[in-house]
Amino acid sequence: MIIGVPKEIKDHETRVGLVHSGVIALLEAGHRVLVEAGAGSGSAIPDHEYAEAGAELLPAAREVWAQADLVVKVKEPQPSEYDFLRPGLILFTYLHLAPLPRLTDRLLEAKVTAIAYETTRESDGSLPLLTPMSEVAGRLAVQIGAVYLEAPNGGRGVLLSGVPGVAAGNVVILGGGVVGSNAAKVAVGMGAHVTIIDKNLNRLRQLDDIFGGQVFTLASNVWTIRESLRTADLVIGGVLIPGASTPRLVRRDMLPRMKKGAVMVDVSIDQGGCFETSHPTTHTDPIYFVDGVLHYCVSNMPAAVPHTSTLALTNATFPYLFEIANKGFEGACQEHPAIREGVNTYQGRVTYPGVAESQGRECADVGALL
Repeated sequence: MIIGVPKEIKDHETRVGLVHSGVIALLEAGHRVLVEAGAGSGSAIPDHEYAEAGAELLPAAREVWAQADLVVKVKEPQPSEYDFLRPGLILFTYLHLAPLPRLTDRLLEAKVTAIAYETTRESDGSLPLLTPMSEVAGRLAVQIGAVYLEAPNGGRGVLLSGVPGVAAGNVVILGGGVVGSNAAKVAVGMGAHVTIIDKNLNRLRQLDDIFGGQVFTLASNVWTIRESLRTADLVIGGVLIPGASTPRLVRRDMLPRMKKGAVMVDVSIDQGGCFETSHPTTHTDPIYFVDGVLHYCVSNMPAAVPHTSTLALTNATFPYLFEIANKGFEGACQEHPAIREGVNTYQGRVTYPGVAESQGRECADVGALL
């Protein structure tokens, strides 16, 4: 199989879908690897390392897309890449299609086989390809929130740790999953007052045990969220329904009661966001204000730390990529249900229920199509 690695072009997206160690493994298995020149530079992986590993360096993205059987990326295709989509192409990347009907249309029209990292699910319910970036984003959310709480950056001038004689900042985390628990680790480490809100009481019990009473846990409902927001300095949205649009837990009418200069970081923005006032932003223009509350809704947060993110991501994705390359798409799907779960479009049909429901489309069973 010919595996293509184009350079990411989303705003400030400096991660890359394959590292040089992966190139070596693929070549030893008899495959070819095409890498666009400069694809790894943002992650501190220069072209010569790919060349030394045996990859073929190509000067333009168009050549990579045109020759590859399987394109491995980090982020969903951008509008300028839509013309590269074609029948027979396998695309393996983060897709987050639920809020992107236009991209879904193009994938269906081109009959691309699109496998999403974020919906690849193992039999135990885990999301192994989403987890590493959720870990990065959760930890990064507190770091970013702390910076934007500084007055010169638009925040209310709060030091999350506080100092002797002055109370610590209040951090409210919506969702107790991978994002939420990792955000809590950093926030607790900084000395903040941390509250985690989740609808799953068993998960709240686990978090209470994990943190040994260092965090406060609350059952999720409208009243709990509204009252917690009133005292929050930093709010982190880490809610996930795999493949589907995120529920809007923070309503527009809750913001006027919040502190002016409070910061809201919506890690769920890839799936539409869990704040009613959220809309995607970029690393170039990351923030905006609603009712005096600062919103940070960058849809590719982990790209801020690309070296760490690329290594964490490819550690998780490569075994699946290797399986697809070695067994072919159909063989990999038949032998590994997790890969089959990751398929979002195939033969011009939507094959993931969450995407179909979010966009009002019919959903086909990929198993029946294979």
